[in-house]
Amino acid sequence: MDSELERLGERAMEERRAAHLYRERRVVEPLDSAHVRIEGRDYVNFSSNDYLGLAQHPAIRDAVAQAVHDHGTGSGASALITGYTPGLASAENALARWKGTEGAVLLPSGYQANHGAIQAIAGAAGSVKRDVRFLLDKLVHASLIDAVRGTEKSYRVFGHNDLEKLERLLVDREDRDQLQVVVTESIFSMDGDAADLGGLVALKRRQPFVLVVDEAHGSGVYGPNGSGYVAELELSADVDVFMVTLSKALGSIGGAICGSQRFCEIVVNFGRAYIYSTAVPPAVAAGCEAAIEVMKNEPERQRRVREVARRVRDELSGAGWRIPAGDSPIIPIIIGTEESAMRLAEELKEIGMIVSAVRPPTVARGSSRLRVTVSAAHSDGEVRRLIEVFGEKPM
Repeated sequence: MDSELERLGERAMEERRAAHLYRERRVVEPLDSAHVRIEGRDYVNFSSNDYLGLAQHPAIRDAVAQAVHDHGTGSGASALITGYTPGLASAENALARWKGTEGAVLLPSGYQANHGAIQAIAGAAGSVKRDVRFLLDKLVHASLIDAVRGTEKSYRVFGHNDLEKLERLLVDREDRDQLQVVVTESIFSMDGDAADLGGLVALKRRQPFVLVVDEAHGSGVYGPNGSGYVAELELSADVDVFMVTLSKALGSIGGAICGSQRFCEIVVNFGRAYIYSTAVPPAVAAGCEAAIEVMKNEPERQRRVREVARRVRDELSGAGWRIPAGDSPIIPIIIGTEESAMRLAEELKEIGMIVSAVRPPTVARGSSRLRVTVSAAHSDGEVRRLIEVFGEKPM
C-alpha cells in the first residue's frame, strides 16, 4: 500500500538512518535482574533500571502471583468507576507511608504520573481563575516537558541547576498573583547527577513557589528504606509534590503522585491522565507493597548498588572517561557523536555486554553517550570485567 502516509514515513526513516538516529525494537528475554538473552545469546545487562534487583525477587513474585490468583489480571475500569480495589487503596497507603506524605495516587506508568500531577496543578488553578507558570530545569524528563506543554500554560526553562537564573525568573514575573511551580528531578535520568535540592529549598524560603520533584531515579537507591533522595537530605517537608515510578528500583510498572491529602484530591478531580486511565490491576498494587517491604527488610541491596556505582564511577573516571559528577547508579559516559556511541555499544555487545547508546533528541546534540546502569544484582566479577573493558578501550 503506497499511501501518502507510507511515503512520508519512508522519507522520515531515511533521514533518521542517515543521522544515526534510527530506533528499532529488539526482542529481549530477561533471565534475571542482571542478564538477558537476545537471539539465543546471553548478555550481562548494564542497561536496566532495576537498581535493586527486585524484578525477580521471590517475595514480590509470590505476592504478584497470589494477587493474580485471587483477583485476576485486570481492574476492569478506571479508579473513578469500579477500578479502585482494596489492594489499590492499600498500596497507596503504603506508598504514602514510605514517602512520608499524607496521601498517594497510583497510576499505570511514571509518564502518566508526571502528566497527572502537572494537569492537576494547572486544572485546579484554572478552575479558580488563578494564573500559573511552570519553571523547569533544562534536563527534566520528556514526560514533564510534554505535560507542561500540554497544559498550554506559560513556562520557562532554566539551565540545569542554575539557581541564579531561576531566582531571576521568579523575581522578574509580571503577574505577582501568578502561581509559580518549579519542576525538577531528584536524580536526573540521563546525566545521573542530583538536583541542588538544598539550594532550591533555600530559594523557596526566600521566594515562595510550589516545588515538584520527580523521584523516579532517586527512590529505592537513596534515603531510609529507599524512600528517596529528598528524604536522605531530610528535605521532604519542603517538597509539595513527589512523583515516583514503580518501574525502576521497585522492579514493576506504574507511577505514583505523593503529597498532601488535599493535593491527592486535586489529582483525582483534575488529573486527566488518572481520570481517563484504567486503574492498575491488583497484581501491580500487590507487587508495589511487597517491594516496599523488601526495601525495608533488605537494606543491603541499597548499600550494594551504591558501593558498585561509586566503584565504577571512580575507576572509569580515573581511566580518563568523561563522566558527569554524581554518585547514582546511572553512569553516563559522554562520547560525543551519535555514530561513535553506536559503534561502542555494538563493540560491547560483541563481548557480551548490553550498554545502551543514548542519542538526540533524548540528549543534546554532541553529547551522545553510553548510559551504563549498575544493579545490586551484578556480581563482583561482572563489575570488574566492565571496568577492565573500558580500561582497554581507547578514549
